Amino acid sequence: MPRGRPKKTQGDVIMKSAEMIGWSIGGLEREILATKERLASLTEQANALRKRMPAAATKLRGAVETEVGEAAAAARRGVRKRRKMSREARKRISEMMKKRWAERRKSAK
Repeated sequence: MPRGRPKKTQGDVIMKSAEMIGWSIGGLEREILATKERLASLTEQANALRKRMPAAATKLRGAVETEVGEAAAAARRGVRKRRKMSREARKRISEMMKKRWAERRKSAK
């Protein structure tokens, strides 16, 4: 009788892998359901608070939602605020790059 652990076959490994994937999917599905329930609860609370708000606050809420919506849309588009480079900085970089390329042309000959 051989000593040690029995050797794993390809079928054993595939079955274990499938089990792990199944468990992972089950956990993810439970988490998705819990998140949906939390979202529904939060939406319900927000609607209840909106009903209690006076008309003046409703206008303010609309302005805030617009700003938040615009920021979220910009984030989804991947739009970033770009920093402006001064004219002097652009010129300095341009001169340095021209120097580097000139040196490369010289060394290539």
